[in-house]
Amino acid sequence: MATLLSGIRHLPGYLDRPAQENLVELIRKIVIEAPLYVPAMPGTGKPMSVRMTNCGSLGWVTDKERGYRYQSTHPSTDRPWPAIPSELMELWEKLTGYPEPPEACLVNFYSDDAKMGLHQDKDEKQLDAPVLSISLGNSCLFRVGGLDRKEPTGSFKLQSGDIVLLGGEGRLAFHGVDRIYLGTSTLLKNGGRINLTLRRVT
Repeated sequence: MATLLSGIRHLPGYLDRPAQENLVELIRKIVIEAPLYVPAMPGTGKPMSVRMTNCGSLGWVTDKERGYRYQSTHPSTDRPWPAIPSELMELWEKLTGYPEPPEACLVNFYSDDAKMGLHQDKDEKQLDAPVLSISLGNSCLFRVGGLDRKEPTGSFKLQSGDIVLLGGEGRLAFHGVDRIYLGTSTLLKNGGRINLTLRRVT
């Protein structure tokens, strides 16, 4: 395992089962209002293997024509994103210590064969604000490295209820999801994994 950059924190099992179930119910309501869609890579238009939506005043989107960005409306419905639930706002306040609230919560749904390549979260203007990531459902193999794509990486499992914070020096660490482990959680009726990522944008 490569040494984690300072500011990266893994909080295993932070959310108990009732708290996880409550978040899943909240996400279901968000998805009714802002349906999951398949984001596309800039330039090539290649579809990503995750489906996603957002909540908050801003949402992260990407497509072939305009690339990675934040916007205030859903790309398919053109409606404003639903508000971030108070439970997530409280987690942000408690765990990050950051003085301003998150503006975006990305909701990524990984089917059991989905992955996420190594990337940096750098589309935000407020890069001193940490990124708070919550895992729900099947476990995944999470890969994290340094500030350059070529630096060594290490991997560890994220289980349902785990939280990861990327802050400080580690705010711009390259990270990704190598695989999903089937049957490792009963939280989601049809399997898969949900990742919630809270971010301050402006």
